[in-house]
Amino acid sequence: PRSFFNVRFSFQETLLYLPSTAVNTTLQLKKLQEQMLLLNISAYIIPGTDAHLSEYIAPRDARMAFMTGFTGSAGTAVVTQTKAALWTDSRYWVQAERQMDCNWELEKDGGSIAEWLISEVPSGDEIGFDPFLFSLSEWKIINGDYRINLESSNRSLKSVPVNLVDQVWKDREPISSHNLTRLPDRVIQRPWQKKVMQIRDQIRDNPYEPTALLLSALDETAWLFNLRGNDIPYNPFFYSYTLLTMDEIWLFLHTDRMTDELRVYLNASCNGSLCVQLKSYDTVRDYLKKYVAQPRVKVWIGTEYTNYALYEIITPEEKLMTSSYSPVLTTKAVKDDTEQRILRDAHVRDAVAVIQLLMWLEKAVPEGKETELTAADYVNKCRSKQKDSRGPSFETISASGPNAALAHYSPSEESSRRLTVDEMYLVDSGGQYLDGTTDITRTVHWGTPTAMQKEAFTRVLMGNIEISRTIFPSGTRGVNMEMLGRRALWEVGLNYGHGTGHGVGNYFGVHECMPSFYFPHIFQKPGYYKENDFGIRIEDVAVIVPVHTKYGHNYLTFDTVSLVPYDRKLIDTSLLSSEQLHWLNKYYETIRRLVGPELDKQGLHEEKDWMLKHTESFMMSGSSVSVCSSSLTFIALAVALLHNII
Repeated sequence: PRSFFNVRFSFQETLLYLPSTAVNTTLQLKKLQEQMLLLNISAYIIPGTDAHLSEYIAPRDARMAFMTGFTGSAGTAVVTQTKAALWTDSRYWVQAERQMDCNWELEKDGGSIAEWLISEVPSGDEIGFDPFLFSLSEWKIINGDYRINLESSNRSLKSVPVNLVDQVWKDREPISSHNLTRLPDRVIQRPWQKKVMQIRDQIRDNPYEPTALLLSALDETAWLFNLRGNDIPYNPFFYSYTLLTMDEIWLFLHTDRMTDELRVYLNASCNGSLCVQLKSYDTVRDYLKKYVAQPRVKVWIGTEYTNYALYEIITPEEKLMTSSYSPVLTTKAVKDDTEQRILRDAHVRDAVAVIQLLMWLEKAVPEGKETELTAADYVNKCRSKQKDSRGPSFETISASGPNAALAHYSPSEESSRRLTVDEMYLVDSGGQYLDGTTDITRTVHWGTPTAMQKEAFTRVLMGNIEISRTIFPSGTRGVNMEMLGRRALWEVGLNYGHGTGHGVGNYFGVHECMPSFYFPHIFQKPGYYKENDFGIRIEDVAVIVPVHTKYGHNYLTFDTVSLVPYDRKLIDTSLLSSEQLHWLNKYYETIRRLVGPELDKQGLHEEKDWMLKHTESFMMSGSSVSVCSSSLTFIALAVALLHNII
């Protein structure tokens, strides 16, 4: 087995055999081991997340990447005094092998971390972890699988609230010095005071009688107070916690980022029930401990986003109340009238940017100079010129040929392919705007697609249409929509290996918790992927709206707000039913009606001609077929009907 000592004594020789992309981690490993010795810890677990269990993390929270060199979005590292190992899923194995040096072992054999620790940690020794970086579900794995296995073998876990990686990371990026901002009144229907009262009503009405609500997810506090920041890439969030009771509000954040105007906005100088008491971010654990020490108190937490460091001090158990999601997350998922109106406006402007990209690529790709990276840069630049743009909502997936068959691929200098008329191209991109967040995927072909590519694309589109036009009763579970999205693919033996939809915020995260309309995976996107050949995905944002039916009440459907045409060259209309063709033609009429005036307003006459050409009506066909796969991103209406959806 490789050891640190082997690497230290033969480092120059080892360099000859490492890829140029490997990161030398010897120094940080040595310093971490020294910290471990001071605490008498034989192993230390390093997850790849932050204290708020965020999907995207700030560079300063990328502790796993700092220690290992591996920059993938999923993984866990473990360091002992003689070894270091990384666990990540198979889609990242190649990347990990390219980025890690010989200090690290990539675990591929399927063994658990607990099993590895038993084999590497001496009997009677302790294994350290930062409780702020473990969710309750992860802790249950540790407390169950790890602890049962470890304690039965005379090894134990030790909670260490001061992160040891931070102690050795000397050039760690500081907290952003940018001030926080409040949303302008034109994009707000509910002031923060009204939201607080709305959440307090839910606390008061809960039969388990909680006295306080602890908010840990970054989007919870940002939504509650109508505030935004820039601590997290692609997401307008800021480091924060909130403890809300029936008569007090404690907001834990970096207080030096609060301007005098914001302090007035939050009534920070008074002590009433609608006055926000600003506290230092690092004191949340101390204040929570003081609160639970009082008699007759009970703290409500959402288990999905509360870390173990805060959970472990809410004792005894009768002072704790749990639900999967906090009432803020479930309330936030239901968009009010203003949020619905402004998100539609944002999608019109976003459509302009995507149309600019597709038109440009159609002209430029045959010249043979453009790449996946230049295409990604171009669409980001187009969005940046739109009104109220606040940057991309995630790293653009710009993928051609075999790269498009990798569902999570984003181009780099090493991997970027030249775009050609002989391959399919998939672009999954989105923008943050002051009035909305967008996420849209289009797949195109600039040459002559094969019969297989055309059929697969059409069946993906059929699934998109079937979900979009479906009328369903309130209370329908998302898993039932999954079948509509996959049926046409299944009929010819095709499928995709991830979920079909996710929630989207309003100038928030592009992947938003959607507890009121459940999909098996809210973070991944559907399509069809042929390994080493091509990938297809169609993704649209839709609003869930009530619909009138002849006999029943409480029925819903989807209203698509993404407004970019699909590639006509890839659509085999003979596979579409007359109902599907009718939906497609109506959708194209909507694009013309809403995007056309915006293109005129911006003086983009060539782009308008392109849009009109690509939204011409399809001839109605008598043929019929069933349904298939695609992606819809669901945003709920603020209507009482949706409260029944589970």
